[in-house]
Amino acid sequence: MTATEEKYKAELEAVLQSDLFAHAPSLAQFLSYICTRFFDGQVSAIKEYCIAVEALGRPPDFDQKKDSIVRVEAHRLRKRLSQYYEGEGASHSLQIVIPAGQYVPQFVMREEAQAAREAEGGVEPAEPVNGAAVTLAPVEPMPSQPVPRTSRWLWLSVAGVILFAGLIVWRVGPSLASPPRKTDVAVVPPVPGSEDQEVRILVGSNTAKYVDRFGSIWGGDRFFQGGSVFTTSPGGHIVGTQDPMLFQSRREGSFRYDIPLKPGMYELHLYFAETLFGDGNLAGGGETFRLFDIVANGKTLTSQLDIVADAPGPNMADIKVYKDISPGPDGFLHLEFPPTTKEKAFLNAIEILPGIPGKLRPVRIVARETSQVSKDGVLWGADRYFVGGQRVLRSDSITGTTDPELYMGERFGNFRYSIPAAPGKYMVKLRFCETWFGPRKPAGGGGGLRLFDVYSNGVALLRNFDIFTEAGGEDIALEKVFHSIQPNAQGKIVLSFVPVRNYACVNAIEVVDESQ
Repeated sequence: MTATEEKYKAELEAVLQSDLFAHAPSLAQFLSYICTRFFDGQVSAIKEYCIAVEALGRPPDFDQKKDSIVRVEAHRLRKRLSQYYEGEGASHSLQIVIPAGQYVPQFVMREEAQAAREAEGGVEPAEPVNGAAVTLAPVEPMPSQPVPRTSRWLWLSVAGVILFAGLIVWRVGPSLASPPRKTDVAVVPPVPGSEDQEVRILVGSNTAKYVDRFGSIWGGDRFFQGGSVFTTSPGGHIVGTQDPMLFQSRREGSFRYDIPLKPGMYELHLYFAETLFGDGNLAGGGETFRLFDIVANGKTLTSQLDIVADAPGPNMADIKVYKDISPGPDGFLHLEFPPTTKEKAFLNAIEILPGIPGKLRPVRIVARETSQVSKDGVLWGADRYFVGGQRVLRSDSITGTTDPELYMGERFGNFRYSIPAAPGKYMVKLRFCETWFGPRKPAGGGGGLRLFDVYSNGVALLRNFDIFTEAGGEDIALEKVFHSIQPNAQGKIVLSFVPVRNYACVNAIEVVDESQ
């Protein structure tokens, strides 16, 4: 990373951490998305459709002619940036500007940024919506007028009611005093009946907002009763995640969460990493040192969970996934961690997503730093769930596919993906492309130079697999599809890529629930 790039990223981080943007998570997500694309050299991808689907949670069938959300949010973002640089960020020598009518950010010096804002006069030019111009006029403030005596008594009465209601909420408990934050962005269209609601909680954390590497927004701890909070060192390494922030704090003991949800079907993800017990950790030990149950609305989801055995290992990210989760008759998901007979239960993070009745949401992964949208409008998430290997971005022209972007990222080496899954049967589709060996490649050669095995939970899916030979040459897309794949007893589909000659590799992975 160059010194200039470091300055650009430092300025973006300063803006996102400001109070103005902490209270405008959708605008923070918008700005983070377009800047990340800019840093990655993907300026051509900073388009209205991509912003709507990948940053603002619009469904894949988004029609910019009918929905002006991106233009409206871009207008709000420019206004918010102007407010920031007129106040908290006024002294910054480097500033972020998004020119009117554009979405590509510019990092310019303070004088140039001020001149640009003065030239616009604080009013943004109209942008076309459905082919017509829309004028975004400022709202005039209402004139100050004296309040009549009768109105004063009315306001005092209302204030008394509000104060009384506040006391009731206070007596119920702090965990119910904070309503669910509707700041999270959906990445797939909600299933009818599930409502468009997502909840992400950093358990034990007082962080107001954290944006993970996928652009999802996490809030601090809320809706809890009982337990104690513990934190680990920010520098502690957690294997199997690129978001260690999700595992830096935990709630431990006998505790519960009463999470308000709209009626519907949801998918529940619980995050764990054992940082107390296990080799190299403070308390030592390992398997059997901590066992606990997880109960949702009176039903046991998991009994005698042992994170060290489940992960497997200490200091490793472990995600438990449950489908067909619904709120109780009172509109709450009651998530309980009851008293244990051996050590204490703990939890690092909670994620609740709109679900698909009877099935898990599809998992689609590209071996790239950023997410991609395929030609059919499907979102493929950035690389995750892996241990080992190296990631590289190729620039070769890929044939045999309508989505060459899915094959430009590659993970190679001796590695595995541990994809969390609920009991059931799954279709696993692996995408490959040989971009290193071949007659037209610097490495030369062809068939037989790269051979590797692929296993699912220890069962061979491919043996001595040769991408070049099966595809018929280099730079040709190849798919391998496997059905009725079942997760292991720990609730994971572990895909191992084991070298035989040279390195194993993969470009993209798709896992789809085939349960009836």
